[in-house]
Amino acid sequence: FIIPAGYCGGAFWGGVFVVLSGDRVAATVAAGVFCAGMVVSLFFAPNRVMVGLTLGFVVLTVGFILMDWLVVTPFLQFLTLFYGVFIGSFSMYDIYDDLITRTVEGSDAHACHQLFPCCMPRCVGVQFALVALAFQAGGLYLALVWMTST
Repeated sequence: FIIPAGYCGGAFWGGVFVVLSGDRVAATVAAGVFCAGMVVSLFFAPNRVMVGLTLGFVVLTVGFILMDWLVVTPFLQFLTLFYGVFIGSFSMYDIYDDLITRTVEGSDAHACHQLFPCCMPRCVGVQFALVALAFQAGGLYLALVWMTST
């Protein structure tokens, strides 16, 4: 049951960011948690390029937080929506690339097929893709419901 955690987990967190983009305070909390996670990841950064990218995203996100609360109102919500859509779409691409198109014996789809022999490896990939798509669609629906209520 650990095999789909990366694929479905990425899609889940993409959907969560999409949901949190529906409200200004929620987008601020999401951006703050994102920045805190990036700062924690600095302790595990293997090289200078990773440190530079991480600090760049932290500075960009903090800049968006300040601009949203001091200058322009929906700016941070758009950034949070971008993060959610980007994470979700990359998760979908990863599922497509690793589980649907790849038929190598050692792939994750084959490992799931060995655990559950009733599903062929490509069928496992399609199932994960449908779950990832459902997370994104659910996130979009909940964000729109949240936006219309405020």
